[in-house]
Amino acid sequence: MTHITVMVDGVNYADHVEPRLLLVHYLREVVGKTGTPIGCDTSNCGACIVLMDGVSVKSCSVLAVQADGSDITTIEGLADGELHPVQRAFHEEHALQCGYCTPGMIMAAADLLRDNPHPTDEEIREGLEGNLCRCTGYENIVRAVRRAAEAGVAP
Repeated sequence: MTHITVMVDGVNYADHVEPRLLLVHYLREVVGKTGTPIGCDTSNCGACIVLMDGVSVKSCSVLAVQADGSDITTIEGLADGELHPVQRAFHEEHALQCGYCTPGMIMAAADLLRDNPHPTDEEIREGLEGNLCRCTGYENIVRAVRRAAEAGVAP
């Protein structure tokens, strides 16, 4: 067992974990942040994206021990009492259907808008490239990210 300390959504956690425990499993099973779904466990789908020290990572490809000392933001921590502007834009633009990919899409979009507050549609598509959606056809997702950018989102 390895001792780690992490801040998740503004709360400090100190735990002993197996060295092979994936961050996604730590967040869901130890911390209780079930809004981060387990998608493929192979880093192909992007559903499990969280922000680690402000940068999007696929939490199924990061070991919990690699997050030691980090500040993690999950989909639950993105909002501060009400929907985050990216979450609101996804709702308003109907950018979700089954919702399985939505947490990862929103977290990737928040990271994209932090780095590029006024992306073109092509840059939005490129920024969400590692996230798979089987329901929407992506058009509403692109519109949602564009809408959040137009609203001046600062994650």
